[in-house]
Amino acid sequence: MFNETYKLSNGVEIPKLGLGTWLLDEKKAAQAVRDAVSIGYRHIDTAQAYMNETGVGEGIRSCGVAREELFITTKVAAEAKTYDAVTKSIDESLAKLGMDYIDLLIIHSPQPWMEFREENRYFEENKEAWRAMEAAYRTGKVKAIGLSNFLQDDVENILASCEIKPMVNQILAHVSNTPLDLIEYCQKNDILVEAYSPIAHGAVLDNEEVKVIADKYGVSVAQLCLRYDIQLGLVVIPKTANPDHMRNNAVLDFIISDADMETLKNVELIQNYGEHSFFPVFGGKLK
Repeated sequence: MFNETYKLSNGVEIPKLGLGTWLLDEKKAAQAVRDAVSIGYRHIDTAQAYMNETGVGEGIRSCGVAREELFITTKVAAEAKTYDAVTKSIDESLAKLGMDYIDLLIIHSPQPWMEFREENRYFEENKEAWRAMEAAYRTGKVKAIGLSNFLQDDVENILASCEIKPMVNQILAHVSNTPLDLIEYCQKNDILVEAYSPIAHGAVLDNEEVKVIADKYGVSVAQLCLRYDIQLGLVVIPKTANPDHMRNNAVLDFIISDADMETLKNVELIQNYGEHSFFPVFGGKLK
C-alpha cells in the first residue's frame, strides 16, 4: 500500500493517495470508505455537491480505524458565496459527516457551477467566502483550508487579502491534460496541488501512446497516471467503488524516468470525456 505523505504549509500531513467519492450515492460511498480503509487508505475526499457526506461519515464510523488516523476532505458548495452561506455550509457538512472537525475544507469552485468559467469571476464574493473559511480554521472546525478549480488570477485574488493562505488547490490534472503553469504557480506559493480525475475519468485508458509506456514499467495505465501526478508533486484522489481497483491504484512503488515524464506531459489533449463530458470541469455546460 502506497502510504507516503506531503506536509501542508501549516505542518499538517496529508496522504499523497486518497479515495475520491464523486458520483457514489450514500450507500456506495459508505461501503467504498470501509473497503478503502481496510485496504490501507487513510485519505477520503467528498463534497457537499456529491450528496454523500452522510454515507462517507457512516463509512468512517464503521471502518474500524480511529477518526484521528484518517484524513477527510470535503468542499463548500460552489454556490455558497457569502460569509453566512459558507459558515452554514461548514456546519451542515460537520453534521452530515458526524464529525467534530474536517481535516481539509475546500471551496469547490470560484464560480457557481451554472456559471463555471464565465465572465463573472466572483472575486469579491470569494474573498467573503474565504473569510468564513479562515474563521472555521481558527475555531478548529477545520485543520486546513484550500481551493478547488481556482485559476491563477482566482488564487491571486485570495492571496491579495487573506490572513491565512490557501494550503491546497484541487484541480483537474492528468496525463493529456496537465496545467503545468498553474501547478508551478501554486507550488511557488506553498499551495499543494491535488489532482482530481487523475485517470481522466477513464478517458485515457485506451490511449495507445500511454499504454506503451505503462507496459514498459509493467504497470496498468491507471497506475502510470497516478504515479505521473505524484512525481509532479501532486496528491491524487482516484474515484472508485471497486476494491480491486483500489488495490491496483495503491501499488505505486516504481519511478517514471525523466524522459517518459516529458513524453507524458505532451500527450495529445483529450477532447472527449465520454458520457461525463457535460460536466463543467470537463468542458461542458450545465443548463
